[in-house]
Amino acid sequence: MIRLMIVDDHELLRLGLRQIFSDYHDIEVVAEAGDGETAIRLCREVHPDVIVLDVSLPGLSGFELTRRLKIGKPVIVLALSVHDTSPYPERMMEAGASGYLSKGCSVSELVQAVRTVASGGRHIGSAIAQKLVLNNMDGANGTPFDNLSSREMEVLVLLAEGHRLAEIADAMHLSPKTVATYKYRIFEKLEMRNDVEVTRLAMRYGIGTPA
Repeated sequence: MIRLMIVDDHELLRLGLRQIFSDYHDIEVVAEAGDGETAIRLCREVHPDVIVLDVSLPGLSGFELTRRLKIGKPVIVLALSVHDTSPYPERMMEAGASGYLSKGCSVSELVQAVRTVASGGRHIGSAIAQKLVLNNMDGANGTPFDNLSSREMEVLVLLAEGHRLAEIADAMHLSPKTVATYKYRIFEKLEMRNDVEVTRLAMRYGIGTPA
């Protein structure tokens, strides 16, 4: 039996996922959470085998939540997100996720992905994998964010959502000085001069918008 936890800030989506998995005798939903801090607490209490989580969450992002969940007793993370283009999948995998699916995937692919990662494998959604391959081909266009580290990507997401440095530092459990350093590196890599320019660029690629 695969013990599963669902982490998504949309109650209707959690309800839908719970209903989907109830049809499969080898998967049991043991907990659900609407934010990262609740997910961490429940993970310690119920010890799920696999956590299906959204990338865009209130407070802790999916990137940071994944990193924290991987500390101590290992837990398997399968990302399920509306963000199906680079650099989201790459950054989540770097943070420790074992798989990444688009919320537009089929039920059969979602269930198979849960089974695959639970058995120690890795799974990238078929549509996402195709996009990643095309982006890596000669002449294919990536995104301006491909050179950002996973930490820089997380800071970018929070900046695009309108959070201040102090709020970002608190969410990521870092010092404001460290966050300011990440912010400077983001500006430098993207060749941007201020928050407004960075936010506009991020929004153009759907970064920082609600999932």
